[in-house]
Amino acid sequence: MQPRPSKIVCVGRNYVAHARELGNDVPERPLLFLKPPSALLASGEPIVLPAQSARVEHEGEIAVVIGRRARHVAEAEALAVVAGYAALNDVTARDLQRSDGQWTRAKGFDTFCPVGNVGGADADWRELEVVCRANGEVRQRGRGADMVFGVPALIAYISAIMTLEPGDLIATGTPEGVGPLRPGDVVDVEVAGVSATSNPVVGPEGAGR
Repeated sequence: MQPRPSKIVCVGRNYVAHARELGNDVPERPLLFLKPPSALLASGEPIVLPAQSARVEHEGEIAVVIGRRARHVAEAEALAVVAGYAALNDVTARDLQRSDGQWTRAKGFDTFCPVGNVGGADADWRELEVVCRANGEVRQRGRGADMVFGVPALIAYISAIMTLEPGDLIATGTPEGVGPLRPGDVVDVEVAGVSATSNPVVGPEGAGR
């Protein structure tokens, strides 16, 4: 993963079935939030479950990796700023997300953003498939074509708000099937043929690793 992103821009409720499984409406425009770069985690490193949460869940996603500085990019030209794609796990403390009313704490813990290698620079985003497995069992599966707001629309929308820098990540949302993580689990997120990250899960006592 290079260069290190200045920001990780995430999109909520971008798959209809996932919005419905959490009892939410599909937004009329992209629903954005940020994860801090301090949440980044490499494949093989452990996700640490925080003591503050009783319900931490996986969210497998297709991440867009920005390749060059982008501001007010037209949708028709948006793919020109893409350096590639990566598997990303938007780990979420679901109980804190519900109780806080906004998502910074729930999404922002250290180790809550595993990201795989960057690949697929020339891939058709609509054909990309993300699969999330916990202990080898498939829990989530979705395709780029299933997104409410596609990659070009997201880049255009976000770049009209904030400048995207090389290395920045856009996490494009998660398909249905999110589920809990427990100490001892291994969670894998794969963008088929492009990128993958595999991470063990440890309890709060692992925080001093």
